[in-house]
Amino acid sequence: MRGYSAIGLVRPKTSVNVGSVLRAAQIYEAGLVVVQGARCEIRSSTDTMKAYRHLPVQRTEDLHNAIPFDCVPVGIDLVEGAESLFSFQHPQRAFYVFGPEDGTLGKAHLNWCKHRVMVPTKGCMNLAATVNVVLYDRAMKADRMARGQKWSAA
Repeated sequence: MRGYSAIGLVRPKTSVNVGSVLRAAQIYEAGLVVVQGARCEIRSSTDTMKAYRHLPVQRTEDLHNAIPFDCVPVGIDLVEGAESLFSFQHPQRAFYVFGPEDGTLGKAHLNWCKHRVMVPTKGCMNLAATVNVVLYDRAMKADRMARGQKWSAA
């Protein structure tokens, strides 16, 4: 799949999770990480690759204004009516928006997300684990497409 992915974090609670998100962003080649709010530090021992030195990381008070041009916002949350990640077809240019560890995205963010996607689990996942799962799913489905294999959720 051509294009790129970017990650938006809404008021993350712990620098441990932010560090792990940065590591995931680097290994899955995301192009940008944007952090809304200043609840925690960005640097963390969990970012063992020092990803903040190798990919753009921005802080903002309004995540909506940080969406790259012509990029499709995708809200990742366990909300009513969200599409399963199993069947989701990732946009070529995606801005994945993740809520805080101690909350959900809420209407303020979900209203401007073109897609609402959930990872089908029996409970909510850790923020960094969810980012890893979504970026892995994107990479796996892109690889299948590159090899000419059709993706089927069945």
